[in-house]
Amino acid sequence: MAISRRDVILGSAGALGAATFSFPKPAIAQTEPIKIGCLAAMTGPSSAPTIGFNRGVYFAADAINAAGGVKGRKLEIVMRDTQGDPTKAVNATQELISQAKVHGIWGPLNSGEALATTPIMARAKIPNIHPCVVETLIDTTKFPNAFRMAPSNSQWDDAVRNYCLNILKVKKIAVIGDTTGYGVTAVGASVAAFKKDGAEIVYQANIDATQPDMTPDLLRAKNAGAEVIVVWSVTTGMEARMFNTRAAMNWDVAFVGHPSLSSGEIAGLVEKPANWEKVYAIGYKSVSYDGAGKLPAKTQDLVDRLTKARVAMNDTLLWWIAGGIDAVELFAKAVETSGSTEGAGIIAYLNWLSKYPGYFGDYTFNPTQHNGYPTEEIVMSEARSARNGTFALAPGYT
Repeated sequence: MAISRRDVILGSAGALGAATFSFPKPAIAQTEPIKIGCLAAMTGPSSAPTIGFNRGVYFAADAINAAGGVKGRKLEIVMRDTQGDPTKAVNATQELISQAKVHGIWGPLNSGEALATTPIMARAKIPNIHPCVVETLIDTTKFPNAFRMAPSNSQWDDAVRNYCLNILKVKKIAVIGDTTGYGVTAVGASVAAFKKDGAEIVYQANIDATQPDMTPDLLRAKNAGAEVIVVWSVTTGMEARMFNTRAAMNWDVAFVGHPSLSSGEIAGLVEKPANWEKVYAIGYKSVSYDGAGKLPAKTQDLVDRLTKARVAMNDTLLWWIAGGIDAVELFAKAVETSGSTEGAGIIAYLNWLSKYPGYFGDYTFNPTQHNGYPTEEIVMSEARSARNGTFALAPGYT
């Protein structure tokens, strides 16, 4: 019996003891491993996502290898710690390509590093899958080898704007970000898109993330008549101070925006749990539970498998784990289908992917579009509702 990709990860113990994929093995299987390079900030200030992604990467590789590998060849994960430093990421990329001779690269996992490494991988024609949001990282002319399997920042922005205008039904918007390059760019793009859709931007600001007192900015937003505060920042300390200030002002206004609004770190930074209420962070249908506390069936199956394998989920986000699994499986399926570990074969497979059923989402690529994640899968989550890396849907969804 042929064994599908789904059987590999979620199948029975009997299935896992059989062949991995439906393609027959060659009479004399190649023994050289299929090497997947991983550029991950395992240490440093940007390490939080890596924890989850790495658990997914190793879970997928172990499951595939236990089932016989890909056409008899085992997967080998070649991990390099970038520490969140673009220079270290560049050095690691060059080493993975020239010395480790990997067949494809997953990562980097944050946009600052990816901006530095993506051109290097393009010159080497090495297949690259990453989850970074900056728009310019996907350009099929400059970087025909790079594929994004997570939303872009504009997709996040579309989802935030849709929630504010069509679900909360507010029209007077305050948009606040930090003073980093990301914060400034994200605020500018968000403001332009809201205005295009007919909303009124009553307050706009980029705040130094170390600013201790958020009262002046929130007071100006309140006096301007803001009905919602849209936040573009990864700085949880700044966000928690805004939540605390809102409570001190006794202002009943919602915060909507960046996924960091739901970071577990905020629980220890807010002055009381109630200060974290009416905060809605970017999330995803695949890892959201409904009013009855139920996850989508496919996601629940994955959670059960991860639990059985003793993969921790309570200190990370499930979409990070699921994304790591999907990345490894995409590389494995590309080798299986193309019959080659050559970059051209892997890239050609990815270029014609249509609604590939991943755990984080369904992915579609074509030669002129390497943004693979569907915008309709992005939703807002109740920021403080985390449960094993999953979240309750924000109010207003059916």
